[in-house]
Amino acid sequence: MSYQLGILDQSPVFPGASAEHALQQTVQLAQQAEKWGYSRFWVSEHHHSQDVAGSSPEVLVSHLLAKTESIRIGSGGVMLQHYSPFKVAENFHLMSALAPGRVDLGIGKAPGGLPLSTKALQFGTVNDGTDFAERLAHLMQLIRDEVPEAHPLAGIQATPLPSKRPDVHLLGASPDSARLAARLGIGFVFALFINNNRTVLEKSTAAYRELHPGGTFIAAAHVLAAPTQAEAENLAGDYKIIKVHLQNGRSFTLTSTEAAHSFGRQAGVPYEVEELKADIIAGTPDYVHQQLAQLHEAYRIDEFILHTALPKVAERARSFRLLGPHLIPASDSSTEKSEIYR
Repeated sequence: MSYQLGILDQSPVFPGASAEHALQQTVQLAQQAEKWGYSRFWVSEHHHSQDVAGSSPEVLVSHLLAKTESIRIGSGGVMLQHYSPFKVAENFHLMSALAPGRVDLGIGKAPGGLPLSTKALQFGTVNDGTDFAERLAHLMQLIRDEVPEAHPLAGIQATPLPSKRPDVHLLGASPDSARLAARLGIGFVFALFINNNRTVLEKSTAAYRELHPGGTFIAAAHVLAAPTQAEAENLAGDYKIIKVHLQNGRSFTLTSTEAAHSFGRQAGVPYEVEELKADIIAGTPDYVHQQLAQLHEAYRIDEFILHTALPKVAERARSFRLLGPHLIPASDSSTEKSEIYR
């Protein structure tokens, strides 16, 4: 393949299961992803949620680094609006010192939860989440150990200073976010599974390449693979994207209609909930890779982070296995035939 593949795992809590079980599934999936030849394995940040267990990516990343050997492990992402850039830099420098060359720091702009959790995260601080660009710029100064002399924190270092810095990426879904990443000289991840507008994708890649031609442009795509096209399309058929639109002009993507209404009520302003058909690349491994290859060629995408929000444990794991870059035989406990795509 001319592009690399990674996995985004949100540690979903499946019906009838516990958060502890979800986190163990994440550990096992990371270990399998390493065997299947994936280049990266990222975990997300969601707060006050019964549907996903990953509330602290830096803690989970450190655990996964200890449970794997070679695959890059990272956050997809840390929601910087809530946190001190200094502490984020310290966390990821420490992990980079423990696992040199294997740590990714993905930074997200979203709140990662409902308004109540945002209030809780920022409780007792003067942060209101409006200074994201400045926070990200300062974070990069700390990561690069280049805090300028004119800065109020001149001389500060986020120790330990690792021999190999974490690989930093900004997560977003707009040309403005792509330009911000490019100006800072970091990677950009376009959330295609949230915003599947190809015009916006094209404008984002153009904006990023113009300012940072040698940078890494990744697309996070919603994919689902199965042995047959019919089964894949059937599994993907009922999945929807739920958005809540606030009267103040802001919009957020949620995991369910119930969560969207909770968000609107907690926001305290008039809102509307919209249900959209998800743009899932669903099919056989050959079909999915063909679609990814077309996106790679059309939009100059270097890598894909695969997201599969399927509430079925076996079928979800099978999808990642079928799409794995390496040919790995099915486990002894599997009753299905080995149909891994190389």
